[in-house]
Amino acid sequence: MVRLPPVSQPASYHQFADQRLWLGIPNFGNVVSNLAFAIVGVWGLWILFKPGNLTNAFIDPREHRPYIAAFLGLLLTAFGSAYYHLAPSNAHLVWDRLPMAIVFGSLVAVIITERISVEAGLKLLPFLVAIAAGSVLQWYGDELHGRGDLRFYAAVQLYSVLVLLIALVLKPRYSRSADFAALFGCYLLAKIFETADRFIFAHGHIISGHTLKHLAAAMAGFWILRMLESRNPLPNENPA
Repeated sequence: MVRLPPVSQPASYHQFADQRLWLGIPNFGNVVSNLAFAIVGVWGLWILFKPGNLTNAFIDPREHRPYIAAFLGLLLTAFGSAYYHLAPSNAHLVWDRLPMAIVFGSLVAVIITERISVEAGLKLLPFLVAIAAGSVLQWYGDELHGRGDLRFYAAVQLYSVLVLLIALVLKPRYSRSADFAALFGCYLLAKIFETADRFIFAHGHIISGHTLKHLAAAMAGFWILRMLESRNPLPNENPA
């Protein structure tokens, strides 16, 4: 990534296919679809904090901390992304990307906690979140000085996805470990929808690719909840 030339945010990024006004809300589809993030964020936090829930989901009760950060990030994404899509611009985009950075950093901490070391994952959680958030702030700070550079931000996403894939070959401590492949599938589907924003909207003018991207990304959160509610520790596993 460092060897690549600086990559600025193109102004065309903010020109989404579906810009329809409905019920007084500009860019209605891209704004309202963020309700999916709010629902999964609130649902996840409720399940994680409610006493007696997820009794088999964690060998060490502290392991729920990265998940709390991830679902908090999804909830904040609902507000940040809706705010951005009401009036797309770089100044608003930073509030969309910051909470998603929290999600990426938290998920990397989840992988470290569950596949490598509980202690290491918990200690690294705040640093991973800070690095991910810092990549957004670095990009926006550079944009303010007229020399925007997305390389650090892109690298954080890329390495987060690579860690997710690496998790599939590391020894699991819980059942349903293959669900991490489904998370990657949701991420990949969201990226496809994002790229095909105009193509999808052109076929019927019902829904745009970017709106579907929001729904696919939120589906990843639902899949995490499904995994946590269904999994059990594998035999002979003890807290790390």
